Amino acid sequence: MPSLFTKYLALPLLTCGLCVGGEDLFDETKEITLFAFDNVSIPHTQNLKLEMRQPVRHPANPVVPRGAAGTVDAHGVQFYGSVIKDGGKYRMWYVAFDDAGKGAVASERWRAAYAESTDGVSWIKPELGLVEFRGSKKNNLVDVGGAWGFVNLKVIKDETDPDASRRYKMTTHVYFRHHTRLGTLLPFVSADGLTWRPVKDVKPLKGELRQADLLVPGFHLEPACGLYQWHGQYVLTAQNAMPHTHHYQGRVVRLHRSADFVNWSSTSTLAFVRTPQFEYLGAGRSREGEQNHEGIAVWNRGNVLLGVYGRWHGAAEWKDVSVDLGFVMSNDGLNFREPKHEWTLLERGKNREWDQGGVIQGQGFENIGEHTFLYYGAWDPRGTGGPEVKRGGVGIAMWPRDRMGDLVFDNSGEGPGDYQMPTVTAELVTAAITVKNPTFLINADGLGHQAVLRIELLDHLERPIPGYSTSVSKSGFQTPMILDKREPLPQRVRLRVVFEGAKRSKIRLSAIYIRPGKSQE
Repeated sequence: MPSLFTKYLALPLLTCGLCVGGEDLFDETKEITLFAFDNVSIPHTQNLKLEMRQPVRHPANPVVPRGAAGTVDAHGVQFYGSVIKDGGKYRMWYVAFDDAGKGAVASERWRAAYAESTDGVSWIKPELGLVEFRGSKKNNLVDVGGAWGFVNLKVIKDETDPDASRRYKMTTHVYFRHHTRLGTLLPFVSADGLTWRPVKDVKPLKGELRQADLLVPGFHLEPACGLYQWHGQYVLTAQNAMPHTHHYQGRVVRLHRSADFVNWSSTSTLAFVRTPQFEYLGAGRSREGEQNHEGIAVWNRGNVLLGVYGRWHGAAEWKDVSVDLGFVMSNDGLNFREPKHEWTLLERGKNREWDQGGVIQGQGFENIGEHTFLYYGAWDPRGTGGPEVKRGGVGIAMWPRDRMGDLVFDNSGEGPGDYQMPTVTAELVTAAITVKNPTFLINADGLGHQAVLRIELLDHLERPIPGYSTSVSKSGFQTPMILDKREPLPQRVRLRVVFEGAKRSKIRLSAIYIRPGKSQE
C-alpha cells in the first residue's frame, strides 16, 4: 500500500516565515503534520490518551462588527466567508446584508464584501470604489458582475493556475426559481480577489440564477460551505437534506468536485453524517433533531484536512433551535470523521452576547504568531420566521499554535496498591512516511529534565534504524529533533515516540512536523 504522504517527495526546502520567542515558525500548511488527534497518521499508541482543547474567544470580539445605519452591512455581517493570508496581509470576504427592510428584493440584499488586516485582529473595510450602493461607490463591496445575491461564499487563491485572471476562485450559494426558491452553486474567478466574473456567461435575474443556467442538477443545494483543492480536483462542501443511499435525518454534508472549476459533477459524496441522524424522524420534520448545519469549512494542511461544522440542535419551532460548532478531519479528502465523538468545539454565546443563539463556520484558519485563529460568525436561528433580527459579525476563537488536542500519559495501566504494575511504557508509532532528507520537529509542552520525549526512527516494518534516535526535553511549537544521521534513510520511515521521566504526566504532545529537505542525490 502506498504511503499516505508520497506526494511530498518533491517538495522544496522551506524558508523561515516568522520568528516568535527566538523560534523560527514556518508555514505548516506546506509540510507534513501529524496531529495528536489524527489516528490515521498516528495509528499505534500505548498508555496514552487524547485530550481535545476548546478554543477561547478573543477579547476584541467581534473583530468585524456590523456597519452603521445605511451602510452595506448595517443589518448583517454574515461570516459564511473566508480569510486567507495573501501578500503580507490578511484578506477577508464575507456576506453583507443591508437594512433596506423586507420590501426590497431579498436576494439582492446579500452582497459580497471585503475587509483586510495586517495582524489578523484589527480589520478595516476599505472603500474599494467598485460597486454603487445607494448612489455612492464609497463602500467595501467587491464587483461580481451584477446584482447577485449571495448567502454563502468561499475563496481560495490558486497558485497552480497558469491563467492569472483565474488565480482567485470563489464558490457561492445563490438561488434559482423552480416551484419555489431553491439554492444552487455559482463559481467565480478573479485576478485580484476584488473584481470577479462567473465561470460561465450568465446574468442575474433579480439576484438569482435562471434555471436554464444551472451548473448542478435542479435540486436544493447549499453549496458554498467549504472549498479546497485535493489531488488536482476542486472540492466544495455542501449542505443538503435529499435522500442518499440511506435516508438520514435532516442536513448532511455532501461534496461536489470539478477538474476545471467550471464543470461540476452531478454525483456527490456523502462526507459526514452525525450519529443521531441515522434515526430518521419522518417527513416534514427537517428542522428537528441533531444535524449538521452548513457543511464543513476546511483548513487544508496538505496531508490532512481539518474542518469545522455546525452542530444543529433542532426543534419543532424556530424559537427552540440553536447551533454550536464541531470539529472534524479527513485524510483522504472525501470522508470526514470526528476525533472526539459528538464533541462541541465552540459553544454559542449566552443571551445578550453578540454571538447568542448560534455560531456559524466561515473558512478562516490562520496560524499567527503563537496562536491559531479560527474566525467564526454568528446567527441566532431563534429569530427566523419573525421580524428581521440583525445578525452577526466576525469573531476569533483561538488556541496556542496548533494545539487543538494533545496526547498525554494515561497511568490507568499501572493499577492501584498491591496490584501496581512495573512502570508502564507510554508510546506511539506513526504511519509510514515517504519523504526525502526530512527534518523533524515537535510541538509539545510540559517538557523538562524529568519529562522527556525519546524519539527513534524505524523502517516501514518498525525495525529501528541505527543512529537515528534522540531526545527532546524543550517545550515549543516547533522544537527540532537533533538526529545523528549516520546513513541515508530508507524510502519509508516511521517515528516511535516514548514519554519518559518522573514527570512524564506533564507532557502534552500536540503535533509532529516533517519538513522535506533537498534531495540527497
